[in-house]
Amino acid sequence: MLGNIGLPELIVILILALTIFGASRLSGIGKALGENIRDFKMAVRGPKPSRGAEDEKSPEGKEG
Repeated sequence: MLGNIGLPELIVILILALTIFGASRLSGIGKALGENIRDFKMAVRGPKPSRGAEDEKSPEGKEG
């Protein structure tokens, strides 16, 4: 279904979005959409361990 969308269709969609939302609101919508997608991916994959957590697990950094 989405494989049939070509460049002319994408241009029409972009023009419609610009006329409905305006350029300033469209950039804000894009930013919010990108943040939501990133948060969703992090929720699905799980948080990455921080470097501090790796250093605590390795015995090489500890003396004593």
